[in-house]
Amino acid sequence: MPDSFFSRPRRRTVIFVAVIGALHYMALEWLTSRASMVALGQDHGQVVSMALIAEAPKPQPVLAPLPPPKLRPVPEPRLPPPPPPTDLPSSEIAQWTAPASDVPEGPVTSEPAAVAAPAITAPAPAVAAVPAPASAPPPAVEQARHYKTNVPASAQFDLHVDRRDADGTKWQGVAAMAWENRGDTYQLKLEVGLSMLITRINLLVLTSEGVIDASGIVPVTATEKRKGRAQTATHFNRDAKAITFSAVTATAPWQEGAQDKASVPFQLAAIGRADVNQLAGNIDILVGEEKEATVFRFQLVGEEELDTKMGRLVTWHVRRPPKPGTYSSQLDIWLAPSMQWYPVQIRNTEANGALTTQTVTKISVNDSTGK
Repeated sequence: MPDSFFSRPRRRTVIFVAVIGALHYMALEWLTSRASMVALGQDHGQVVSMALIAEAPKPQPVLAPLPPPKLRPVPEPRLPPPPPPTDLPSSEIAQWTAPASDVPEGPVTSEPAAVAAPAITAPAPAVAAVPAPASAPPPAVEQARHYKTNVPASAQFDLHVDRRDADGTKWQGVAAMAWENRGDTYQLKLEVGLSMLITRINLLVLTSEGVIDASGIVPVTATEKRKGRAQTATHFNRDAKAITFSAVTATAPWQEGAQDKASVPFQLAAIGRADVNQLAGNIDILVGEEKEATVFRFQLVGEEELDTKMGRLVTWHVRRPPKPGTYSSQLDIWLAPSMQWYPVQIRNTEANGALTTQTVTKISVNDSTGK
């Protein structure tokens, strides 16, 4: 029986032939690839760069400059004759503006200079003068009452000062007041301060001077000096009926019986000395202070006994209560009828609660001017 196609000897033959064929195929492919690489390497060419260079331009010949043209002289211009005057209404006056010179100034040009025509200038319309407004009159001040007076005699006062600040701090000081009645004039000075071993430090100094007449004390000048502040002055101009202040430019109208802060207690004494019944009801006194004048309205509180270092004194107590919109402090004054109605105690209560009380410890009277 013949051998099968898939017998062992035939399978070896087929495998051997297939291997030989594969090897030949691989060898052929390798030789083909090498041949193509050699051909590609031999095809590289060289690149040559070329540039065109333009020929430099030939220099142009330089031409000589032409001579400047000769200018012909320009004839001198003639001014036209002025036009005839123009009739204007009677409310306007013609004013002519003449040229500065008959020959135009400056260099001659190729064209004649323009000549300005004469101009007519009309005057500005008249404006009626507006009168300056008159200065505004000073504000009206409440009219004070008129009183009979009897000014007390000259005297020297020593006072003890008790002070309680708004925060409750208390301190004490001394004051000296000198009142001098010269018959038709007066001088007054009040010094309040701290007494040291050999000196006194003034915290406040008030002065007042003026004349004395039927209306009582008539201040002319009053000053006030507080420690650390500049002195201020108040002037009472009786003839001009004005009160002026150095601290401000405002003025206040003067009226009979006007006082300053220092003279008020002595004017009250003069009113009480003349007629005690005048103290009944309201007692109105115009007082010029640092920057303004205000009517102080005092009221009689009553008769009170006051303990002092001079002993027990019977006094008349008057008070200026606070006045809303005008002054906020309260002023109390005690007058002693047995001692020419001198002020023997003065107390000022401020709106913040601070309180200052001045009480006499000694009075030295000069009877030469007393009544």
